[in-house]
Amino acid sequence: QVQLVESGGGLVQAGGSLRLSCAASGRTFSSHAVAWFRQGPGKEREFVAGISLSGGSTYYTDSVKGRFTLSRDSAKNTVYLQMNNLKPEDTAVYYCQGGASGDPDEYDQWGRGTQVTVSS
Repeated sequence: QVQLVESGGGLVQAGGSLRLSCAASGRTFSSHAVAWFRQGPGKEREFVAGISLSGGSTYYTDSVKGRFTLSRDSAKNTVYLQMNNLKPEDTAVYYCQGGASGDPDEYDQWGRGTQVTVSS
């Protein structure tokens, strides 16, 4: 079973950048697509971005297109979410999952996530 640990969150001003990491242990990421989700205050958990098993395809929700970029480093067993031009509405706890589905209800277990706070 893949265990995932999210990191890299923090407090940043609007327009700033952060790079989130999703590190896998127990089993390699190489057999999994990876999806990122977020849950803002008082909001439902939502899909943010996904990267294919090979890393050759990436998918983004409309609100982050052009600002967020996914990449994966198989040697480090890590997937990165580079977030640029952050906006206050990006404030949320960010989670990663080993899977291709963008439906959060299809995942049974969630890690602690990493908090991203964007000040205006």
